Amino acid sequence: MFPPLYVLLDEGLLNMPAAKCAHLLVSAGVELIQYRAKHSTSREYFATCSNLAETLATRDTRFIVNDRPDIAAMVGAGGVHVGQDDLPPADARRICGSGRWVGVSTHNLEQVRAAAKTSADYIAVGPIFSTFTKEKPDAVVGTSFIREARKLTEKPIVAIGGITRDRAAEVYEAGADSIAVVRDLLESHDPAERAKEFLAIAKRSGKHVQAEGR
Repeated sequence: MFPPLYVLLDEGLLNMPAAKCAHLLVSAGVELIQYRAKHSTSREYFATCSNLAETLATRDTRFIVNDRPDIAAMVGAGGVHVGQDDLPPADARRICGSGRWVGVSTHNLEQVRAAAKTSADYIAVGPIFSTFTKEKPDAVVGTSFIREARKLTEKPIVAIGGITRDRAAEVYEAGADSIAVVRDLLESHDPAERAKEFLAIAKRSGKHVQAEGR
């Protein structure tokens, strides 16, 4: 089963070391974590990803590297996530190696159709709601977009963009297999507790939750 909560550790929003935050989230039951650092140097990005991969290596949590399949391969991550301006999924997989997940971002139905034909393991759709975690966000698509995307693919759909605890249920109900959360979780006073709240919503929405805390 695809994890119903996908946490993005954004460098610009973290108020603690990435590895410490990841450790807290894993103890809350989070099974899928991505690290994103758009303004880090390659050396800095590699160092943080290496630390995260080592931290999560013995835990039941998959670590995804944003944008960089080469770094994903070098640090032994569980996968890579690419955008529309990054390498195509097939090329990203060729670099990071088999056995690792490759996810791809989409922002319109044409991109969803194209992604569905690739070897991508999951398709991210959004932004569902207004978001301020990106400098140049794409146009908001709303939950109706999830319903339309669901008709085009059997691959897991990850909804992303401005999703808060209060709106998580409607996103699941629209057909998302998982929700990617950034700001609402990282800016909370207790990210681990907020993660548990999201997982509880996922469970009430009929999503498989492996553990509510560990």
